[in-house]
Amino acid sequence: MLSVTDLRAAYGRIPILHGINFTVKDGEFIGILGHNGMGKTTLLKTLIGLLRATGGRVEFNGADITREASFRRNRMGIGYVPQGREIFSNLSVLDNLRFGFAMHKTDEAAMIEETLAEFPRLRPLLDRAGGVLSGGEQQILALARALCGKPKLLLLDEPTEGIQPSIVEEIIEILKRLRDQRGLTIVLVEQNLEFIAALSQRVLIIQRGQITGEVTPAQLDNPELIAEFVGMGAA
Repeated sequence: MLSVTDLRAAYGRIPILHGINFTVKDGEFIGILGHNGMGKTTLLKTLIGLLRATGGRVEFNGADITREASFRRNRMGIGYVPQGREIFSNLSVLDNLRFGFAMHKTDEAAMIEETLAEFPRLRPLLDRAGGVLSGGEQQILALARALCGKPKLLLLDEPTEGIQPSIVEEIIEILKRLRDQRGLTIVLVEQNLEFIAALSQRVLIIQRGQITGEVTPAQLDNPELIAEFVGMGAA
């Protein structure tokens, strides 16, 4: 589904990605693990088109999308949940959801009902402003909004950041269900080892803007291995 070849990106004159290479199969959940500042968020922004690639190639379902605008990538079937969620805090939960399929030709009422069936926690919150929700509720809203466009591939950036453990478990169950029911494919950037191990089939290690290794989810239980590859010790 996704093929990334020698992908490079920079902020101004400062290079961040130094030739990223990996592939993702249809229906696969891939984790990307690394310290802060290693290029994880930059990679997702480049894949969705918010940051222009300075070199390399990105293919989605066989099409070269390296130069496509982000909204066109979204219409082609790529969803994105950014770090920090970035919901519209002054808008209601309902209007946040409506933004999720604003560019997609769909029956609004039917899509809202389908979304609420998948995310029942949001039903009693529809009239509330996004900014008054808890961090966990905002993350579920951001996830639901991204899925309103029925993406084939979802890019998730640090979804557990600042969220209580009960909501983390709920998000794990939601994503597993969507994988089984929709055949959703996910590229997940995360530092919560338990979360990334619970969802990922493969975990790629990113260091200084390059993919330097791959581990299995089971290997994330080995603190010495994680310290060696990622610099993240037993803590």
